[in-house]
This record gives sequence, structure tokens and C-alpha cells, in this order.
Amino acid sequence: MATRAVTSAEFEQLVNDNDLVLFDFWATWCGPCKAFGPVFEAASEANPDIVFAKVDIDQNQDLAAAAGISAVPTLMIAKKGQIVFKQAGALRASDLDDLIAQAKKLDVTAQQA
Repeated sequence: MATRAVTSAEFEQLVNDNDLVLFDFWATWCGPCKAFGPVFEAASEANPDIVFAKVDIDQNQDLAAAAGISAVPTLMIAKKGQIVFKQAGALRASDLDDLIAQAKKLDVTAQQA
């Protein structure tokens, strides 16, 4: 599955209706965002079982504010309705792959107990 653009209206439903969602908060004017975009897209192609969503912070300022985004790019990961990771900065492909593997293994039910 390729990446998909997400708006504020869709965010909560994506988080709640999917086992694993990776969000790329980005902006058109951001150089590091442009560098990270193809890495995020390639990871989406390699992991069709995961939802990869892109949030343009200029078009979704309310969502960016609610998510506490203070720098772009910021990667956020939601698993089974919970935000389990959030970090600003562009990642290398190998680091993103490692993070995806960790997110897949993470047992969020154990954390709730």
C-alpha cells in the first residue's frame, strides 16, 4: 500500500481502526521532509500490511497542534489505538526499517496492564 494523505477528520479513525499506522508530519517548504519522503514511500511499498499516512502540517494546523508537532518531519506511530512513538527528524531507510520491526513486535496489551 502506498502512502496516503490524511486530514484532521481522518486521523482518529485511522488510529482506532488499524493495528499499525505510521504518520509522517511534513511540510512542502521543509528540506529534510523532501529527503525523508521517498524513504517513507519505499517503506510503505515494502510493508503493505501497515497504513502509511502523510499529514501536511500547513493544511492540517489543528491536527499538528493537537499532536504536539513542533518540528518537521516528525514520525508518529500508532498501534492498536495508542500512540507508541513520536520523534522529529528524518530517518535513514535502515533506521525506519528497524523502527517498523520494533513496532510490529511491540505488545501494547502488556503495557495497558
